[in-house]
Amino acid sequence: MTASPTAAAIGRAKERGAGALVGYLPVGYPDLDTSIRAAITLTQHGVDVLELGLPYSDPVMDGPTIQAATTQALANGFRLRHAFDAVREISAASDAAVLCMTYWNPVVAYGAQRFADDLRAAGGAGLITPDLIPDEAGDWLAASDATGLDRVFLAAPTSSDERLRRAADLSRGFTYVVSTMGITGARTDVDEAARTLTGRLREVTSAPLAVGLGISSGAQVAEVLGYADGAIVGSRLVAALGDGLEALADAADELATGTARR
Repeated sequence: MTASPTAAAIGRAKERGAGALVGYLPVGYPDLDTSIRAAITLTQHGVDVLELGLPYSDPVMDGPTIQAATTQALANGFRLRHAFDAVREISAASDAAVLCMTYWNPVVAYGAQRFADDLRAAGGAGLITPDLIPDEAGDWLAASDATGLDRVFLAAPTSSDERLRRAADLSRGFTYVVSTMGITGARTDVDEAARTLTGRLREVTSAPLAVGLGISSGAQVAEVLGYADGAIVGSRLVAALGDGLEALADAADELATGTARR
C-alpha cells in the first residue's frame, strides 16, 4: 500500500510546528478559475492539507456560509468533472495534500471505482465522506484500497467506543474529529467535547487526528493543536474568499499563527 500523502503532510507540519492547518474551500466558488487560485493561495499561506468541497444540492451538514457558496457554484454550472480539473491544477502547483470532501450520492452516481481512478489520476490524495459510515463503505473501501487513496471517516461525540475504533481503523490520512454536534460554522469557542473525543480516539489509534467544525481563529487553531494533529477551518475561509483573494490570504495567515510551536 502506498504511504498516505495526507499523513505525510501532517507529519511535516508537526516537524516544523505544532501541527497541521487543514483548509476547506468549495470547488467552483465564486467561479471555477477563482476557486482554483484560491486553493493555491491557501497553500502559499500556511495551509498544509486542502479539503476541496464538491457542491451538492442537499448539503445537510453545511452551515449557511458554505451552503451559500456551494449554491452559487451549482448555479454557475459546477459539474463533478470540474473537481478533477481543479485537483489536477492545484496538485501541479502545490506540495499540499489535496483531499475532496463530498457527500456519498455523487460518488455512487459517478461510480466509486471510476471516481477513485479519476481522482488518483488527477493527483488527489483521497476523499472525506461526511455521510458515509464505515459499516456501509464497502465499495469505497475496495476502490480506495485499489488506488491507494486516503479515506477519512468522521468520529462524533455521540459515537460508541466500538464505532470510534472502527472509524479510526478504517481511516487513512487522518480521522476527522467532529468537535460539536450540528452544522458547520464559525464559533467563538471550540467545544470541550472535541478534547474529550480526541482523548477517546487516542486510546484506540496512534494515527493522525484532525478536529473540525467551529474553528475560526489562530488562537483556536493553537488550542486544538495542543491535543490534536490537525485543525480544520472552513467557514471562515469561505467567508473571507467572498471578499477576494487578498482577504483570503490574510485570513489564512492569521489562522496559521496557531500552528507555531509553543
